[in-house]
Amino acid sequence: MEFGNGYFPWFALRVRSQCENSVAAVLAGKGYEWFLPRYKSRRVWSDRIKEIQLPLFPGYVFCRFDPDRRLPIVTIPGFVSVVGMGKSPIPIDDAEIAGIQAAVRSGLPSQPWPFLQIGQRVRINYGPLCDLEGILLDFRGQSRLVLSVTLLQRSVAVNMDAAWVTP
Repeated sequence: MEFGNGYFPWFALRVRSQCENSVAAVLAGKGYEWFLPRYKSRRVWSDRIKEIQLPLFPGYVFCRFDPDRRLPIVTIPGFVSVVGMGKSPIPIDDAEIAGIQAAVRSGLPSQPWPFLQIGQRVRINYGPLCDLEGILLDFRGQSRLVLSVTLLQRSVAVNMDAAWVTP
């Protein structure tokens, strides 16, 4: 199977709970390009407060691979399935993955967000997220850009300055 951009498409791998890191490590060891976006969260225990890294998309790891040669992936411990219709995996739009990667690289605070289908779509013209498109929200007086992965029906909200956007 040949793809126009020379790369295989991104797919979402469904993995067992708490197995995202171990699946990503095995994918890296096998030479696959993978992506596991994380965010910082504060957890409070009875004796301390700790900042930990959690997956933005719990239960999923993104990976580029040839869908006709997925046997090395399906045998990874912790792997559940490739997201798709029946036995046919559905690729994720490269622009959606690139948007999430840019948001994670920006270092701006982000967190998981409910999937949205309605709302005003905006384009960022300034700042570290320049040229990204997403949905603008106002949450408790703070502007946020929501970036979505349509196939998973999941989204990520990134804090940003509302002056950076145009409709």
